[in-house]
Amino acid sequence: MELWTGVVEQYAEFADYARGDSPCFEAWARGVADDPEVVAWIATLPEIKQQPNLVFAAARWHGVAAPAAYAVLREALLADGAGEPGEPGDPGGIGPIRSTILARATQTNEVGRLATLVPAFAQLGGGVPLSLLEVGASAGLCLYPDRWSYAWSAGPAGSDVVEVGAPGAAGPLRAEVDGPVPFPTAPPAVAWRGGVDLNPLDVRDPDDTGWLETLVWPEHDDRRALLREAVGVAAADPPELVRGDLLEELPGLVERASEHGPVVVFHSAVIAYLEPDDRRRFAAMMRDLVAAGRCHWVSNEGRSVLPEVSATWPQEAPSGRFVLGVDGQAVAWTHGHGRSMTWLRG
Repeated sequence: MELWTGVVEQYAEFADYARGDSPCFEAWARGVADDPEVVAWIATLPEIKQQPNLVFAAARWHGVAAPAAYAVLREALLADGAGEPGEPGDPGGIGPIRSTILARATQTNEVGRLATLVPAFAQLGGGVPLSLLEVGASAGLCLYPDRWSYAWSAGPAGSDVVEVGAPGAAGPLRAEVDGPVPFPTAPPAVAWRGGVDLNPLDVRDPDDTGWLETLVWPEHDDRRALLREAVGVAAADPPELVRGDLLEELPGLVERASEHGPVVVFHSAVIAYLEPDDRRRFAAMMRDLVAAGRCHWVSNEGRSVLPEVSATWPQEAPSGRFVLGVDGQAVAWTHGHGRSMTWLRG
């Protein structure tokens, strides 16, 4: 979904995105979009902080039950203060929900997306172990494709299942797929794993992992279970995560990663958080890095986020689906949480 729009438009679009996946979040988002008083409350936040995932997670962080009726969320937000700060060091009218919104970010570290990313990884590196470099890595949970098993369901009613993974691997991560998917025969080997994030989260910190759990949608118990398993995988061998602006840090990190093997820069539901001009800067930087042979690029973003990638396939991705790209070429449409994928190219 597009973050840099008005509050009403953003929440109406999020309601459509959540339809069929989270009845609670669909109802909350529609409730906000139709509620001028709550829209006004949210509109006083900085623009990047107005996003539904962040507002809803902050409310839940401070005890708002979910699933619950929209009225429960409404009451909590409107009781949280008008957002008028006092003197420096004095929160004034800023309540705990607003404070959390201002202090934290949406960092949904959805390990289930690996089920849609791994077929793209498998096309790269020529069988040599990869150096994986994640942009917007959060806690780095998606940097371990080699530690998971996978089960892809295809054919009529998912009757054909392709499974890969070593005995004892975590998972499996599952996705329903169609199209000419280039199924790997094994998970990709990884020589090095690292990432960059404005605010890296620590898988060994209960506060950070608690926030990650709060970002999981209310009805998604399966995703919560996978998150806990993924935290265990990463905590046993934490990745190298750099704090900083991806536009500044990425070229140097590519050089560093190249010491270990072919570099694959990847990201999933991250570039949407950049302002439009910075998105264009990022896409141009990645095209230059790929053209220079310094790395491969695997992108997984909403269809409007990287129009240069989306435009390489003649049909527009269905509403609510991400566009998976390899080196700037669209190769698949994917579910935002990795539940399904339609492969486009043979």
